[in-house]
Amino acid sequence: MRASKLQPALVGGLVIGVLSALPVISMGNCLCCAWVVLGGVVATYLLQQAQATPVDGVDAALTGAMAGAIGAVFAALIAIPIQMITGPMGADVLQRILDQGGSDMSPEMRGTLRSLVRGGVGGVISVLAFLLSLCVNAIFASLGGLLGMAIFKPSVPPPPPVPGFADSGRPHAPEQ
Repeated sequence: MRASKLQPALVGGLVIGVLSALPVISMGNCLCCAWVVLGGVVATYLLQQAQATPVDGVDAALTGAMAGAIGAVFAALIAIPIQMITGPMGADVLQRILDQGGSDMSPEMRGTLRSLVRGGVGGVISVLAFLLSLCVNAIFASLGGLLGMAIFKPSVPPPPPVPGFADSGRPHAPEQ
């Protein structure tokens, strides 16, 4: 019997979302999307624990992709309150840059920073970042799912030999 992929994908997505949304911890994703791959591994581990037969590659990749997409949603939802808290601090830093060291910047760069301080493009950037995260997370969490399949594959004993078809598996003594 095949286990449902939804619950493992939700847990894997939660791992991805929380670790990807926290300000300093999220930098782990700079290392080949480490938290996203980890979420795919966790999802496949949970899927493997829910069934007796080994998880096949399609199920591992699909569960990982589901975890990646769910993780992008969780990360976006968790990032909203964090952005509400840290956003004004970032705007203050940009304003200080413009006030103190903005003389050596090009007018285009200064205009871009001013629009960021005013928050004119923040919503568009957030939506584009979410869509990009959705795609990238699905790909890398799929790879994590395949990695988890290889790591957590249960050891299955080899099938017994067919009588009369082949040797019993014992080594032969060399003929003299």
